[in-house]
Amino acid sequence: MSTTAVNTETLSRRVSEMEESQTLAMARKSRELKAEGHDIINMNLGEPDFKTPLFIQEAAKKAIDDGHFGYTPVAGIAPLRQAISDKLKRENELDYSAEQIVVSTGAKQSIANVMLALLDKDDEVIIITPYWVSYVGIVQLAQGKPVFVKGGIENDYKVTANQVKEAITSKTKAVIFSSPCNPTGSVFSETELREIAEVIAPHEQITVVADEIYEYINFGEPHFSIGRVASLKDRVVTINGLSKGFAMTGWRLGYAAAPLTIAKACDKIQGQVTSGTNSITQHAAVTALNGSREEVEEMNKAYQKRGKLIKSLLDEVEGFNCNTPQGAFYVFPDISHFYGKSFEGKKIQNSEDFSMFLLETAHVAVVMGDAFGAPNCIRLSFATSEEMIEKAIERIKNAIAKLS
Repeated sequence: MSTTAVNTETLSRRVSEMEESQTLAMARKSRELKAEGHDIINMNLGEPDFKTPLFIQEAAKKAIDDGHFGYTPVAGIAPLRQAISDKLKRENELDYSAEQIVVSTGAKQSIANVMLALLDKDDEVIIITPYWVSYVGIVQLAQGKPVFVKGGIENDYKVTANQVKEAITSKTKAVIFSSPCNPTGSVFSETELREIAEVIAPHEQITVVADEIYEYINFGEPHFSIGRVASLKDRVVTINGLSKGFAMTGWRLGYAAAPLTIAKACDKIQGQVTSGTNSITQHAAVTALNGSREEVEEMNKAYQKRGKLIKSLLDEVEGFNCNTPQGAFYVFPDISHFYGKSFEGKKIQNSEDFSMFLLETAHVAVVMGDAFGAPNCIRLSFATSEEMIEKAIERIKNAIAKLS
């Protein structure tokens, strides 16, 4: 077989125009430096450093012993869909039947299913910014048009209802946001979400996609799901999964709870792409959702402590303007103070330059804010030990002292 590279003109326009995930690109660069013998502190990937709780591991082993090796229904096994329905009713006051649940290979696939189900060419999707990196790529893959509504650090990176109202047009088909938010750590309050719901409600063509994957990593007021708002009840898709709260990233399980028409469309799409997700993971997920939240709560306490630590340390670094994370495990400082400064003849002109400077000089891997629609910021993950956090910020301090 020839190893000659395929002419890029043979590739689809959608692939050629799609940008690589910048979080994964930075991870690759840090791995390359690590392979060269450098001691890299990774604060770039959003992955819990805890192990999956033992009772969930044991459930997976039992599923193997019980021989659950076959294909599953596309939308997920019945006990899992029921467990998700029960969880949403019990913890979130959301009334989705098991029939309205579609289980996927991660929340990312759940979002992709929804966008492919909703969007026609040039339909608009309001993306509350800063946003998780893949929202834009997924919308564009579905041939939709992203419309960005930006929240600034002065409002804890949250947008107002009036901003959303001004962005709505006759072409708006969906609104998507995360709370707790990746990358900012911000959490929308019940009042804020009810105000946003009020301006969306009159527009019956709009579906709200609420990404709640960080629900269990919340340091402030109780989590509120926008799907509880009566005026939007039948137009909200709730996205969630087990990766973050249960420390189950590699298990690959997310889900969408949606109006029945959308759920059936997601089932139809997934049936042509991946079919059902991993059978062993699904059986373990039933146990996770029906089991104790004790270890989930312990992890949340650890993240909260780390969040306070990294915020206090960054506040001592001149030039970092940092919000206080209320959830998730990220901090998102504005670092535009350093634009125009130089090191060894290289001028820092943007977030990418600054991120690369930290990687190459401090050997700390972060993610550039451009990936999240905020070009003056960087994202640091504190899903790592307190020792590593202290070490990383000390390295960053020493590195920026070299800038002139």
